[in-house]
Amino acid sequence: MKKIVVFGPGPQFKGGIANYTSSLAKALEKQGAQVYIVSWTQQYPSIIPRDFIDRSSKKNLLEETNIKVEYITNYNNPFSWKETVNTISRINPDITIFQWAIAIQGLPMGWVANKLKQVCKCEIIFDLHVVAQKEGSSIDNAMIRYALSKPHTFIVHSLKTLDELKKIFPNQKSEVTDHRSQITDNKLVIKLYHPVYDMFTPDPSFDKEKVKQELGLRKHVFLFFGFIRKYKGLHNVIRSFAKLAKERDDVSLLIVGESFWNTLDTNKLSTKIKKSLFGLIKKLLLRRNDDESNYRPLDLIETLGIRDQVVVINRYVGNEEVHKYFQVADCNVLFYLVATPSGVESIAYNFKLPSIATKVGHFPETIKHGFNGYLAEPEDIESMYEVMKEFLCSPIPRERVEEQTKKMSWENYAKTILNF
Repeated sequence: MKKIVVFGPGPQFKGGIANYTSSLAKALEKQGAQVYIVSWTQQYPSIIPRDFIDRSSKKNLLEETNIKVEYITNYNNPFSWKETVNTISRINPDITIFQWAIAIQGLPMGWVANKLKQVCKCEIIFDLHVVAQKEGSSIDNAMIRYALSKPHTFIVHSLKTLDELKKIFPNQKSEVTDHRSQITDNKLVIKLYHPVYDMFTPDPSFDKEKVKQELGLRKHVFLFFGFIRKYKGLHNVIRSFAKLAKERDDVSLLIVGESFWNTLDTNKLSTKIKKSLFGLIKKLLLRRNDDESNYRPLDLIETLGIRDQVVVINRYVGNEEVHKYFQVADCNVLFYLVATPSGVESIAYNFKLPSIATKVGHFPETIKHGFNGYLAEPEDIESMYEVMKEFLCSPIPRERVEEQTKKMSWENYAKTILNF
C-alpha cells in the first residue's frame, strides 16, 4: 500500500483548492493508498483582509474515509514550516503532492519542499492549478522560480499551464507525458486535466420549476457561480446579459457568489488596519489595473436597469446548497478575462450543465463550440451576447456534456499518480 501526503488547504477552508485537495485525497484512497492531508492553518500573510474559513458548509467532506488531516502550516510562522517537514517525514510517504495555485505561497512551499527532499525519499509532485498569476506583482516571478525549482515532477491541467511552466524555465529539459511510464532523468511533466468534482451531486427529487418560482427566475436561466473576482469577468457577463434582456423578457441571470474582498466586518479596527496595510503593499507591488479594491460589478445591475431579471445570492454558499443553483440553471457562464482550469466548469460538468465561455486559457481545450458549449471572443460584449442568443436558439444536449466528463474522471487521475 502506497502512502501519499496531499499538502494543501484542508476541508475547513473556502474555495476550489480546498475542495480539490479533499477530492484528490478521496480519489487516491479509493485506489488503495493510505492518504494524509497536511494542511495550512493560515494560507497567506496575516494582513490580508479576508476570511478564508468555510463557515457555511455542514457536511464533513472526508466522512466515511480513513484520511487523516493535520492542520500545521502557518504562512506567518516559519517554525510551523519546520514542523510541517517533520510531520511529513514521520509519515514517510512514497509521494507528497503539493497544491500550487498562487505565487505568494512560494516561500513556505518552496522551503518545505526543499527541506523535505533532504530528509525524505518521497517523490515530490507539484500539482499546478496555475503558474502565471492572474494578478501579477513585481515579486511573483522570483517566488514562482524559487518554489517550482524544487519538485521532481509536475502535474499540469492544461496546455496553457504547460506553456507558462516552459516560459518560467525555458532551459529546463523535461519529459511531457499523459501517463507515468516514461520517467527519464529529465523533469517529468504529467499533462492531465481538472477532474470533474464528484462531491456535488444532483438531487433526484429536485423540483426545478418550484425553485425557479421561489427565487423569482424566468424561463431561461444563465448562471454565474463562484467568488466575485475581476478576472472572472462578471462585469462583462452583466453587460452582455443586459443587451439580451432588452430583447427578451423570458431570461434571468442568477449570480451566486461571495465578493472576494468583502468578508470582514469593516467597522472593526483590525479590519481597518489590515485594509490600510494591504492597500499600501498592493500599491507598491501590483499594477494599477490589477487592484480589485474598487471592483463592484453588481452596481451595474441598477445602472443598466435589469434588476427585475437578475437574482443575486451575494454570499459564500455552503457545499450542501451548491446543487440547487446548478440544477435550476440552463447554462453556466464563464466570460473570464484570463483562465486556468476552472473548478466552476468542473462542477457544471457534474450536473451535465452546458457552459458558454470566452476563448481564453484552457476553455478552447475543453469546450467545443456548438458541441458541448459555446465560445465567445474575450472582452467583446457583442460576441458574448451573440453566444447567449445562440445557446437559446440551439441548446446543447446534456448527453454531449456528459460525454466530455468521461475523459476527466478522478479515478483515472488518481491511477496516473499512483502509476497504475
